Amino acid sequence: MDKIQEREEFLQKFFGDSNKIAFEQLKQFNELMVRYNCAVREIRTKFEVLNEELSFHTSRNPIESISSRIKSPVSIVNKLARLGKDLSVEAIEENLNDVAGIRVICSFIDDIYKVADMLAKQDDITVIQIKDYIQKPKLNGYRSYHMIVEVPVFFSESKQITRVEIQLRTVAMDFWASLEHQMKYKKSTADRPEISAELKSCAEVIAATDARMQGIRKRIEMLENECSEQKNGGVL
Repeated sequence: MDKIQEREEFLQKFFGDSNKIAFEQLKQFNELMVRYNCAVREIRTKFEVLNEELSFHTSRNPIESISSRIKSPVSIVNKLARLGKDLSVEAIEENLNDVAGIRVICSFIDDIYKVADMLAKQDDITVIQIKDYIQKPKLNGYRSYHMIVEVPVFFSESKQITRVEIQLRTVAMDFWASLEHQMKYKKSTADRPEISAELKSCAEVIAATDARMQGIRKRIEMLENECSEQKNGGVL
């Protein structure tokens, strides 16, 4: 489906037959999408600032990469339909927390919690929901740290509070989730018990590797501190 066809299908489903109502709804929808785009920029900038600060103090970047996305109109319509909600701008804002999304890839597990905690403590951020799939993975082995937050977006004549979904993962968690999604997306054969079991086993191996890598990093930091203390102790 090309973008023109996708847009026409969306307009037909979302706005109905009344051109006047459709125009007003389209205007409201576009305004809402502008808000979501601006909210993503706000959150992304906050993570970039935190990463720069932490890299200055620790001489390493805890955040490997940051990506963002806004749900497509068709995805929005389909999700509202699955939830049994009306197709309206109000329904989008009230019922969908993941229209605007940011994914933050961290180096180590403890970086995830450190960065998430620092963001949550900022006085213009309101945390609505947290789902810790690192401590309690999904049944299929999926691991990630999810936050729903509200952030104010300042326009020329108003301030709009907007929700953003944040997913924080290690490189290893993202590797597994990306490949698992590719293999299982719309492929019924990938849901066979033996394949699901093997994918879960891979997730557990990756999680164990994550933990070992974090342990190695901590031992290296401990040895560096010991060396530094010995050098300082030898100075007259």
